[in-house]
Amino acid sequence: MPATPSQQGVDDVSERTQQNRSAGQDPSTATKSGRRLAAQLAAKQAADRRRKINAVLSGGAALAVAATLIAVFVAIGGGKDKPANQADATPSASAGAPDEAGAPPAPQLPADADPALGTKPEVKAGTGELKKLTVTPLIKGTGPAVQKGQEITTNYVGVFYKDGKEFDSSWKRGEPAAFPIGVGRVIPGWDQGLVGVTVGSRVQLDIPSELAYGKDAAANGAPEGPLRFVVDVLAAQ
Repeated sequence: MPATPSQQGVDDVSERTQQNRSAGQDPSTATKSGRRLAAQLAAKQAADRRRKINAVLSGGAALAVAATLIAVFVAIGGGKDKPANQADATPSASAGAPDEAGAPPAPQLPADADPALGTKPEVKAGTGELKKLTVTPLIKGTGPAVQKGQEITTNYVGVFYKDGKEFDSSWKRGEPAAFPIGVGRVIPGWDQGLVGVTVGSRVQLDIPSELAYGKDAAANGAPEGPLRFVVDVLAAQ
């Protein structure tokens, strides 16, 4: 087996000591020379050890970097391979909070009410000339009939009769509207059209301009002309 660097250094010292003695050199001088060689050997061995330690540390750092890169690659690859129908876990919306699209919560419906009352209706324009108040039942409620002077709770959508453009809606505000009925607190078309309607009903009110906001509508900042409302009667008391 070949001699290691440290063994080779010891052999060199022994060989030189013997050569010095053979040549008749002063032993003290040979001893000093041996010490110098021993010091040089120790320095060389220390340098070798430092190189080995640095090599080990460098290798460990390289392994750590490689492990980090592999972890990143796996994380990215795992995201790409995730099934399309697998949704991320997210907290569910609490009751009464807006949904993901920002829509208001569904209204509190009367007992035994048609579930359709929980959805905003689509209201279209009317046809022909509107000459009188017309009440059209869309959903028949099973509750008591609304009496004059009661406070009723409603959801509603209001559009212009001629073009169907929406100008007002309780659905957009996210809460029903409550008011006394039949006592002049609302437009005449509502006072006349909603008395007698049963709770839980959805009705369409086609109201001529004189029973809506009248001739001064524009001056008062109100919608002009004949109007169409779809009204859900949710409660009466």
